[in-house]
Amino acid sequence: MNLNHKIFGTAIIVLSTMMINAQSSTAKLPGDPTLPSSKANLEKLISYDKGNFKYKVEDYFARPKASVFKISPDGKYLSYKEKDQDKKNHVYVKDLSTGKITKAIVEKDDLIKAYGWLNKKRLFYTQDRGGNENIHLYATDTDGSNQKDLTPFDGVKVQAIIPIKDTDFVVVTMNKNNKQIFEPFKINFVTGEMTQLYENKDVNSPIDDYLFDKDGNLRGYSVLENGLTTKTYYKDLQTGKFNLIKSADWSDTFSIIEFNENSKNKDEAYIVTNLDSDKARIVLYDLKKNTVIKEIYSNPVYDVSSISTAGKNRNYELDFISYEGTKGETVPVSKFYKEIHDKLKSQFGDKEFGIASSDDNNDKLLVVVGSDKLYGTYYEYDTKTKQTKLLYNLMPQLKEEDMAEMRPIEFKSRDGMTIHGYITLPKAALEGKKVPMIVNPHGGPQGIRDSWGFNPEAQLFASRGYATLQVNFRISGGYGKSFQKAGYKQIGRKAMDDVEDGVKYAISQGWIDQDKVAIYGGSHGGYATLMGLIKTPDLYTCGVDYVGVSNIFTFFDSFPEYWKPYKEMVKQIWYDLDNPEEAKIAKEVSPVYQIDKIKKPLFVVQGANDPRVNINESDQIVKAMRAKGFEVPYLVKYDEGHGFGKEPNRIELYKSMLGFFAENFNK
Repeated sequence: MNLNHKIFGTAIIVLSTMMINAQSSTAKLPGDPTLPSSKANLEKLISYDKGNFKYKVEDYFARPKASVFKISPDGKYLSYKEKDQDKKNHVYVKDLSTGKITKAIVEKDDLIKAYGWLNKKRLFYTQDRGGNENIHLYATDTDGSNQKDLTPFDGVKVQAIIPIKDTDFVVVTMNKNNKQIFEPFKINFVTGEMTQLYENKDVNSPIDDYLFDKDGNLRGYSVLENGLTTKTYYKDLQTGKFNLIKSADWSDTFSIIEFNENSKNKDEAYIVTNLDSDKARIVLYDLKKNTVIKEIYSNPVYDVSSISTAGKNRNYELDFISYEGTKGETVPVSKFYKEIHDKLKSQFGDKEFGIASSDDNNDKLLVVVGSDKLYGTYYEYDTKTKQTKLLYNLMPQLKEEDMAEMRPIEFKSRDGMTIHGYITLPKAALEGKKVPMIVNPHGGPQGIRDSWGFNPEAQLFASRGYATLQVNFRISGGYGKSFQKAGYKQIGRKAMDDVEDGVKYAISQGWIDQDKVAIYGGSHGGYATLMGLIKTPDLYTCGVDYVGVSNIFTFFDSFPEYWKPYKEMVKQIWYDLDNPEEAKIAKEVSPVYQIDKIKKPLFVVQGANDPRVNINESDQIVKAMRAKGFEVPYLVKYDEGHGFGKEPNRIELYKSMLGFFAENFNK
């Protein structure tokens, strides 16, 4: 991977699945539009957050005035997003020699989700519509001219974008021909001309990953057979035939990161695998001989899965390995990167830093620096003079000395597993006062984990005197496959036990007022909120369910088409509803069937256009709770999807949430 792609973790730009956007006001509103709380009721809720606070919600959740800085491939231009008075984030291009600034991409009703350089004259950007996650890929010249929708198809989702260096082409995978499966297309990003590269015909055993070399040639692919077995095929360069080289259970890892273009052996590639180990490790592999050449890096505690390689100018040498431990870790490899790393380490110390962008020759680097107390600052780094220069502080209004510490924690679960996590402590807790706490289970749940760094939610809560607990419960990613598998078919059960054990650990340390503990989360975290209020009704003061699952049965029935090939996999992670015994368990851990056990106040939040956790999940729980006499505040935004992306909506969400916590902590 090129040095300037470090921030993505892969040369392929995989698009975020959390896409949010506007919905036509003339369309029929999703869900039951009679359920959301009135504006007056929500304003009343917001009013409970009273006090002489140094920082406002806007200080944490208003988007930076400028952000997402990138250097052009030739180093002559700097691009960035800049926010206008209407909260729109347009993309601008600055000529570094003349200082001339041009508006290249205009953000209208739909949010610009991702953007970047295709070559020295052309940019790409992505958008969806109405929060439906059907992502389109656009291209435009740096002056805003010759704009094209490169994927002008309704109901189609772009999954990955692979620019082919030094050409006018990009490889895109999308579900154009069948909504359930993705196929690769080669697109001329100047003319829009498109050619399909490969057919993905078998819905029952679809290709779910493609491997391309730096020249855009298809060299391999993996097939998900019957939803449970991953088969990796590699192209023999002499015969042109794709041969099966590996067959593995879906829950194991054998994944080709990229070819080792530094080698004369065209069959060499970097692989991340845990087939013969618990922790994922990186090896150099001969795909034709189907054998490991050597191990590149492994860690005894954490999975390692990311590398960064140089570009053509340094013959694609390996620059560094990175992984997530207690904090983000980088292991320098090349002499070139070791010098950069040592210089940045000496300047920024224990803060995290990473290369966000560079030109093709790596003369100019954009470095992002952050920590648990620093949102993020961009620096320019000149690799010839070895000098750094401050470019932009993303959140200058947030002073490091006022921010709370995010402290890594470790404890034993009730059945003896080592559980990791983080607690963000307000200053009052460090001074010996017992404070309220918000437990924040992460989404996913499988393969996702909470991380060290600046967390705007936790810092906002700390500004109000609340601690935030984040537990990487069993099924979380990054700690090896046995830890992740220990949470399969334990969602709502042992995974929740780990969260509860984390609460007890925090209380035992003397930081927390045990009578003032709330639970809040999004997606699976919203589900965990509901289950927390059900499973341990006396542990929590209140809960906030944000785009959370309330009914496993209806959740499964509402999967988007492109999730359906993974249904057998999901049965192994969650529960097999076709198995009577597991269906019984699923009903026991579906909150909508257990509402009689909820005794504490609940606040529900939903994006109406969410394609993953359908609005029906939130509607169900609100209707059921109100039917038993509970007044449940319900915030719905009809221009959002799986999470709120628009600044005014995010600010209203957190103001409402703070009011809800204040109302219930102060009773």
